[in-house]
Amino acid sequence: MENKGLLKKLDRVAVVLSVVVLLLVGMMRRVKIPTDIDFGFLPPFHSFMNALTAVALGFAFYFVKQKKIDLHRKAIFVALGCSAMFLLSYVVYHFTMEETHYCMEGGIRKVYFFLLITHVILAAVILPFIFFTFNRAFTGHIAQHRKMAKWVFPLWFYVAVTGPIVYLMLRPCYS
Repeated sequence: MENKGLLKKLDRVAVVLSVVVLLLVGMMRRVKIPTDIDFGFLPPFHSFMNALTAVALGFAFYFVKQKKIDLHRKAIFVALGCSAMFLLSYVVYHFTMEETHYCMEGGIRKVYFFLLITHVILAAVILPFIFFTFNRAFTGHIAQHRKMAKWVFPLWFYVAVTGPIVYLMLRPCYS
């Protein structure tokens, strides 16, 4: 059953969360919080969380195609949880650690920057739409959910897959 009032409220929450996240991400390269803790261990964790998100999204896609909606829903919750864990650790890392610059030369450098730039831009663009798509399913607006998920899913999946690839390409450059 569709709940329009709840959808409206959840969409407002989605907008606020998206703006807050984008502001934090925009600030974290300029603002460094001094700490005695070395968060240098977090990049592999970020990569792992992104990889788990991609796996969960793969299962969610498989389950929805099999019409196993309860399993699809659970896989989406796992993907959202992994993405949230990634985002929290990513923000902590970048507010406390200096940026690592790509150290390789040649054609691989162009591949790295292509993947990095598309990953970052799509991650920023897709975030509110992940929330909006979820909100439509959660509030019973299934037709709208399906319509949005057809283009939101592949973009979210791309972001989840390219995150670990970018990390693996950057890994030799960490000090």
